[in-house]
Amino acid sequence: MSDIIRLLPDAIANQIAAGEVIQRPSSVVKELLENSVDSGAKNIQLIIKDAGRALIQVVDDGCGMSETDARMCFERHATSKIKNIEDLFSLYTFGFRGEAMASIAAVAQVEMKTKPHDKEIGTILIVEGSKVILQEPCSHNPGTSTSVKNLFYNVPARRNFLKSNQIETKHIFDEFMHVALSNPSVFFSLHHNGLEIYHLKAGNIRQRIVNIFGKNYNEKLVPIEEITDYVSVRGFIGKPELSKKTRGEQFFFVNNRFIKNNFLNHAVSKAYEGLITDRNFPFYCLFIDIRPSAIDINVHPTKQEIKFEDEKSIYLLLNAAAKHGLSQYSVMPTIDFEHESTFNQLVDERVYTEQPFKLVQSKINSEVNIKGSYYSPLDKDIPLNQKDHFENWKKLYDLDEETEERTVTIRSNMDQLHALENENEISNNPFKDERFEPIQLHERYILTQIKSGFILVDQHKAHQRILFEKYLRNLSNQPAASQQTLFPKTLELNNSDTALLQELIPELRVLGFDIQFFGNTTFVIHGMPADLKEENEIQLIEKLLEDFKTTNKTDGFDKRKNVARTLAYQTAIKSGQTLDKVSMQQIIDELFACEQPTINPAGLATFIQYSFDEIERKFNS
Repeated sequence: MSDIIRLLPDAIANQIAAGEVIQRPSSVVKELLENSVDSGAKNIQLIIKDAGRALIQVVDDGCGMSETDARMCFERHATSKIKNIEDLFSLYTFGFRGEAMASIAAVAQVEMKTKPHDKEIGTILIVEGSKVILQEPCSHNPGTSTSVKNLFYNVPARRNFLKSNQIETKHIFDEFMHVALSNPSVFFSLHHNGLEIYHLKAGNIRQRIVNIFGKNYNEKLVPIEEITDYVSVRGFIGKPELSKKTRGEQFFFVNNRFIKNNFLNHAVSKAYEGLITDRNFPFYCLFIDIRPSAIDINVHPTKQEIKFEDEKSIYLLLNAAAKHGLSQYSVMPTIDFEHESTFNQLVDERVYTEQPFKLVQSKINSEVNIKGSYYSPLDKDIPLNQKDHFENWKKLYDLDEETEERTVTIRSNMDQLHALENENEISNNPFKDERFEPIQLHERYILTQIKSGFILVDQHKAHQRILFEKYLRNLSNQPAASQQTLFPKTLELNNSDTALLQELIPELRVLGFDIQFFGNTTFVIHGMPADLKEENEIQLIEKLLEDFKTTNKTDGFDKRKNVARTLAYQTAIKSGQTLDKVSMQQIIDELFACEQPTINPAGLATFIQYSFDEIERKFNS
């Protein structure tokens, strides 16, 4: 039998390695930025085009490379960071495997210009698909400039696998923030398609956080610092009002290296117990300094997962440091935590409803002094056949055994109902009968009878569906009216949210928002939808952006549906809000006027139907 085992060619081996190291454009950004930091650069510029598909360029003023080093850096397992196995346990640099540049060059067209500070002439090197096309002397400033063009040009399947430009750009911004936050003494800038997105001057960590996330973060940061012989923790955590519905603003750095660790995340989150809801995530940017021999960073190619020698001790230290910081700055609560719903109401701060929806203050609401504002879910422009409409109502209330298991697809319209009543065409509207008055359960559900049993409506999810379809109609062909504010309000956002809000402004204007971009990261709010109060414009828009980012997880999404969905989530009445009978009845009527009354925009059930047979079985089983 002839020999069949052979060594793979370097080009194939590099492409295989690239599958792990270079997963998307942000992977290239991470590797190039970390190389620049390791080179001792004090000024680093990142330039991207077409979300990194066309160009990723990093320019630095680091130590630069000689002609030989420039050629060697594209070989696999070629590194300046380690010489023997012991060096793995004393690493403070980002890179050490020597795979990044070889992997990048295997799947892209790379041009590198570099010059050491003590040389007069630099070197230019062009590599395509692991093949060196050109290497010759050139004129260049001290430092290194690396341009990665046409990423995955020779791996079509991987290129087609990339998400939309918006999603890929967000990943790039995330990697840029990780490196920029861990190196506040270095100047960073980021240009995307010719526009400067970030311009981060050298400073301390607090200044870097404020420059990235916005000026409004400055007064909401709580510094923490705990030092032991084994490990030290320093950095900032956010006050409860900085909590968000996504984990995007949670950063752990171990020896200045960004990591992900759910166990340590729980340590910080537990310190906020009772201060924020379970669905919200606190802000933190924490640096853990520990001797390299106590951790193992050689776990995953991205080096974002590491192993600790004593993870439990670090957990306890983090939890204690976070609690101490919150208590020191008078953030810890002084009210009874046994009633968790009180704090859930406090974090929500406001609830939205509208006349004839009447806000009835519950005992809990009164204790925490919640203010209510008013919002209308009504939309009376759905033309329906009146008789067909009433027949659908009868189907709901006269369900027999054959129809009980069918999905409820009834549509109705209050205007037509009132018109038919006035013409004496309806003699037995079940919702108008005293026997069928709705009842609210635990300030969350609405119970109403039907002739075959009863239905239980989730008031929050039902209102989400009502508003979602209303906003979709507005976005399609019925622009909403805008109520001008007496005094325009200024909204400051971080760079990422600034770009997102600029993209959403056309849709928001159709919904009645009058928002103008003022320059840099500033917006001016001149008006809000006429059926919304103007007390909380800034908070509403911030939450809308946060929800939009939360729901925008897949490629090819419908932006208008996403805007309608996120606005519906924010303006729908909340669980825990007391409603009078008129308000409950209106929710039921409006829900069954929807095209899809059975589910909310997230696909969760808006109501559950119980038949007499089911009830009898429960009692007789």
